[in-house]
Amino acid sequence: MQLVFSTHALKRMFERGISVDDVRAVLKRNTVVASYPDDQPFASQLLFGRVDGKPLHVVAAQSDTGETVVITVYRPDPLLWNVNFTERLP
Repeated sequence: MQLVFSTHALKRMFERGISVDDVRAVLKRNTVVASYPDDQPFASQLLFGRVDGKPLHVVAAQSDTGETVVITVYRPDPLLWNVNFTERLP
């Protein structure tokens, strides 16, 4: 899998102590939380996975050339998400 990281994603990963391997793990095994078909320049998805038992959200898109573009990465706040981190609380 060819990964491309946005500047924003790299900055957030550094700030949050999230590694490239963590992102790869979520991209390999995940639950699609939301799809954003109108995102530009490529449709993207919010993906949920666990790394070392900790929840992680990755927003990524597939480019026209087949690269996976990582847009942002964050640890979801349990006060804002359901217990499965797949639905935002009202």
